[in-house]
Amino acid sequence: MVSDRQKELTALLDRAAKAYEQENREIMSNFEYDRLYDELLSLEKESGTVLSGSPTHKAGYEILSELPKFKHETPCLSLDKTKSVDTLISWLGEHEGVLSWKMDGLTIVLTYENGELVRAVTRGNGEVGEIITGNAKVFANIPLKIDFKGSLTIRGEAVIKYSDFERINYSISNPDEKYKNPRNLCSGTVRQLNSRITAQRNVNLFAFTLFSASGDDRYDTDFKTVEEGFLFLEKLGFTVVERKIVSSGNLADAVEYFKNKIVTNDFPSDGLVIVLNDIAYGKSLGTTAKFPRNAMAFKWQDETAHTVIREVFWSASRTGLINPVAVFDPVELEGTTVTRASLHNVSITEELGIGIGDEVSVYKANMIIPQIADNFTRSGNLEIPATCPVCGGATEIKDSDGNRFLYCTNPKCTAKKLKSFSLFVSRDAMNIDGVSEQTLERFISEGFIHEYADLYKLSAYRDKIVKMEGFGKKSYENLMASVEKSRVCEPAAFVYSLGIPNVGKETAKLISASVGGDFVRMRSLSAEDLRAVPMIGDVIAGSYADFMADAENNRIIDDLLEFVTFTAPSEKTSDALSGMTFVVTGSLNVFKNRDELKKYIEDNGGKVTGSVTGNTDFLINNDVNSTSTKNRKARESGVEIISEDDFIERFGKPQID
Repeated sequence: MVSDRQKELTALLDRAAKAYEQENREIMSNFEYDRLYDELLSLEKESGTVLSGSPTHKAGYEILSELPKFKHETPCLSLDKTKSVDTLISWLGEHEGVLSWKMDGLTIVLTYENGELVRAVTRGNGEVGEIITGNAKVFANIPLKIDFKGSLTIRGEAVIKYSDFERINYSISNPDEKYKNPRNLCSGTVRQLNSRITAQRNVNLFAFTLFSASGDDRYDTDFKTVEEGFLFLEKLGFTVVERKIVSSGNLADAVEYFKNKIVTNDFPSDGLVIVLNDIAYGKSLGTTAKFPRNAMAFKWQDETAHTVIREVFWSASRTGLINPVAVFDPVELEGTTVTRASLHNVSITEELGIGIGDEVSVYKANMIIPQIADNFTRSGNLEIPATCPVCGGATEIKDSDGNRFLYCTNPKCTAKKLKSFSLFVSRDAMNIDGVSEQTLERFISEGFIHEYADLYKLSAYRDKIVKMEGFGKKSYENLMASVEKSRVCEPAAFVYSLGIPNVGKETAKLISASVGGDFVRMRSLSAEDLRAVPMIGDVIAGSYADFMADAENNRIIDDLLEFVTFTAPSEKTSDALSGMTFVVTGSLNVFKNRDELKKYIEDNGGKVTGSVTGNTDFLINNDVNSTSTKNRKARESGVEIISEDDFIERFGKPQID
């Protein structure tokens, strides 16, 4: 008999998997998903019935994209999994296995005919995938031609490395537009309708299966082992996933090797995969409805610790969402001290029966994010606040995707200003280093800041700040030094920091340049004055003039001017680079950073852009021979690539302190 709980779990896990796989978002932690999955599996075995939509018996979901579809010749099944090394050893038995990373990206099937890449297809729902051949051809490390004249098909994982993920997010000034994690970014990148965007993001593919190879008499492709296939792929030029040959005797040591190495990896991984090395034996085992029997996934056993909840505070965000955060007695997890964990929403606090004084177990999801695994007391005495902790406005609970969330109903709630604060402190604005969005949110929640000028009054809260988790005396001193440094700024950066609608950093520079960097004049410019500035139209002119005419905006500016002064107007050194467009990438040796080189180019009449196009004159990269996306694009477009030394030799050496 099918229980109500089985129906509930089937629907819940189906919704969670759909959100994760199709919409690139998460509605529950990995720990919670695994726990509920195991519970559902047990109920299905008990009842002997599997409901439609059960994640235990389907490999994926229908695809919702505009990309062409392709039916896989052989289904791409998912893998059975375990968190127990002993289970892995027992499964391997007396056989030999190949242990490798389980990468956290997007599975791709590549097909080559007569040495040419003819098709690339995503895993999709396991039966039908999406054709992304044009995008695969601009992956950073895929060979477009191989020395194999027959037909060859491989499977691999497309990933965006952490270093590239951070580079891409660093280039995005708006915190709301930053990407959540490398997997989400990779999923969207691989399925782009414009391959140019894919090329800019440096996707890498790691081959993990040689699926088939035939038709080239020069090679004996009747491989007996998986390892032979991997060696063959490496010979053809593919990047193959790192691996170790294992037996039951050394499997535990191999798992430990990978576990120790994961902290230094530049690519995302959520576990390991073991596959039987003997291909014929592995095939003889066949498959279940969902899993192949010749392989198994291993997910890291989360380190947990018991502690006691002492407080739950409610953190308001820019959207009005108020999230509960549990504060508990300090515990050591994965080498660090942990004292708090997000409870995410009202539903989770209710499901866990959270209350003050409860004994709970905590862990770090993917060894990084603190989470509560279980509540042993379940007192359920937590009170949901009726008022916002920041503005005191009324709160309400809203349902979304079957979960309950607490929101502030006050449209003028200070917490909703987080987005504007994030822009204000960003690198291209006031450049207050070390003030992350998380820090801003905490300062807002604690009532330290209500408007921009309050950032210059943080010394009043010194004692409270140094006691905050992640701060301390040194962090506080660094913060205040950065705030102090920001008190002298360029007028254009100040204007950009105000968040004037339609006025970005480049527009702010144009406005500043039109009046020689005189902020008094900038502040009094009319729409008519602005329309006379090249590249500024009616919309921008109107937005700027309306903003500067608003009494409340002027009060905010006046408050800031009590703390902020401006640098002397920057004078253009020369017109030596007039009409030239540059792109700067990589590290520098003479200039302190790319911003300093950019300023030097602009001061001499040149222009700096972020991407290489047909209008680019020079790409500056000290690694001239790099195979990076920008270097490759420059070569394709006929753009000259020069080093920093080449630039100095051609255009003069700057006077740098």
